Amino acid sequence: VAKCMHTLTLSMEELSIHCRILWFLSLQTILVMLLGDSAVGKTCFLVQFKDGAFLAGNFIATVGIDFRNKVVTVDNLKVKLQIWDTAGQERFRSVTHAYYRDAQALLLLYDITSKSSFDNIRAWLTEIHEYAQKDVVIMLLGNKSDMVHERVIKQEEGQKLAREYGVPFMETSAKTGVNVELAFLAVAKELKQRVSQQPNEPKFQIHEYIESQKQKSGCCGFM
Repeated sequence: VAKCMHTLTLSMEELSIHCRILWFLSLQTILVMLLGDSAVGKTCFLVQFKDGAFLAGNFIATVGIDFRNKVVTVDNLKVKLQIWDTAGQERFRSVTHAYYRDAQALLLLYDITSKSSFDNIRAWLTEIHEYAQKDVVIMLLGNKSDMVHERVIKQEEGQKLAREYGVPFMETSAKTGVNVELAFLAVAKELKQRVSQQPNEPKFQIHEYIESQKQKSGCCGFM
């Protein structure tokens, strides 16, 4: 609040928004959880975002919870993301549940080459609605979009499921990096907009933002 007092020229409404933004930046690290079945590529997805690298070959599945931090820029503001990589195996599910309520954004992944990982999305969404915050940001991601010849889940199927649950959707590739950064930036922008939105401004539409950014990038091959 003290930081806000110097700017007396602002209206009370503008001052309130200014203070909320300062609170958002100073008190909050955005907690993002990666969810989905084992082997859908959550760890590779996180490493691609954090380090710009792809984990090729075999590696040990995540046990319980792992996390990494990365600072991103949203509307010229630095925002810290803490990303939790969760185990997809059933035996670790109770551990994952304990962290749901702290998460502000959930990226739910399936593998476009695995029908079972897609079929299990409904069960994951049921768990999310049971354990997570009611206003949590959810995004559905069809990962491994680079594996076009092994695809068994059509993009339209992912889009249909996302519309049914009212969540944004993209296809991504942890290998090539397609839409990986965009997924994190979109949820960060949604959360930032929630605290900075002025009453007379139109509500931020995450779906429209995603589509506009995909058009700008011009990388439509796997989307």
